[in-house]
Amino acid sequence: MSSRLVSWARSPRSCSCRLATAPPRASSWCSSRISCCASPTADWWGRLWVADHWPISALGDEIAPGLEEQIAVLHDQGVGALELRSAWGINVVDLGSERLELAARLLRAAGMSVSAVGSPVGKADIEGDFDAELSRLRAAMDAAQRLQTRRIRVFSFFIPNGRHAAFRDEVLRRMSAFAKEAASQDLLLVHENESYVYGDDAVHCRDLVESVGSPALQIAFDPANFVQVGVRPFDEAWPLLAQHVVHFHVKDAVRVDRDGVEPYPAHAPEERLMASVRPAGEGEGQLADLLHALERQDYRGFLVIEPHLQMRLHEIDATERFAVALSALRGLVGETVASPH
Repeated sequence: MSSRLVSWARSPRSCSCRLATAPPRASSWCSSRISCCASPTADWWGRLWVADHWPISALGDEIAPGLEEQIAVLHDQGVGALELRSAWGINVVDLGSERLELAARLLRAAGMSVSAVGSPVGKADIEGDFDAELSRLRAAMDAAQRLQTRRIRVFSFFIPNGRHAAFRDEVLRRMSAFAKEAASQDLLLVHENESYVYGDDAVHCRDLVESVGSPALQIAFDPANFVQVGVRPFDEAWPLLAQHVVHFHVKDAVRVDRDGVEPYPAHAPEERLMASVRPAGEGEGQLADLLHALERQDYRGFLVIEPHLQMRLHEIDATERFAVALSALRGLVGETVASPH
C-alpha cells in the first residue's frame, strides 16, 4: 500500500491528510480511502467511500499531457475511469486510429474504463463550416467505438453577442444532425453548458434538448459553468434540466470578476473565468444540494472531475491540484451520504 501527502481540499491551507491508496484493480469504481486530521472519525467504508454511490472519472489531461502518466496518477488516486479529452498533447478527435488503439490498450491494461470522449465538437462559431464540425463528430464517434464508451461530450456553438433567437434555428438544425449521426451508432451525445454557446444557461439547454427531441442528445451538467454565466445551479438550472442529466462535471466557482466589463454575455478575460473556479464545495455552485438531488434521483452516471485550478492553486503542481479536487469531491460525497435530505 502506498501513501501520499495531499492537501485537505475542504480547507486547502489548514491541514494535511494522508491519502491511503489500495492496490489498483480492474474496476470503474473508486478504490481509495481517505483519513484526515480534519475528520478523524470518518468511516472509511461509509462516509468517504464514494464508489457506493457514483463512479468517479476525470479529465486526465489536466494532470499531464501523456496518457501513461494520466493513467498512472488516476490509478494511484483510486480513480478507475478517464474522460479522454487529449493524449500526448493531441486532441482526442485528432489522435487517429493508431494512437486510439494504443490508448485503448493502455486503458485495458490498467483496468480503466472511459466515461466519455471529451470532444470539442460544437465548440465553434455558429457561422463557421458545419461540414468541418461534422467531420470532428465522426472522429469522436470513431474514438468512442474504439474506447468502448457510448458518451461523447459536445457543445452547441458560439453565438455572437448572445443573439440566441437569431441563431436558434441553425443551432437546432446542426444539433439535430449531430444527434441523428450518434443515434445511428447507438451513441449518446452529452451537451455541456458553456459560456457563450447557445446552451449557456438552463433555459437554452432545455430548449436545445427538448426541441431536438432525440434520446441521443442529453445533458452534461457543469455547475461552475452555470455560476460563470450568472445562473444558480441548484435553484435555477436543476429544476429545468434534472430529467435530462446523464453526466455530471464536478467543478465549483464563484462569480466572475467583471470589474470594467459589461454584464454577461459580454466577454470577460479568460483568466478571470479560470480564477473563479474552486474545488467542489468551496464556491457558489451549490454542489452539496446537487449531490443530494442526484442521490434522490438515483443517478447512475459518473462524477467527472475537471479541476481547472491552475490559477487558484498555481503554487502546487498538476498532480497535487488533482488530489485537492478529488479530496474535495470525496469529502462532499461523504457528507451527502452521512446526512441525506
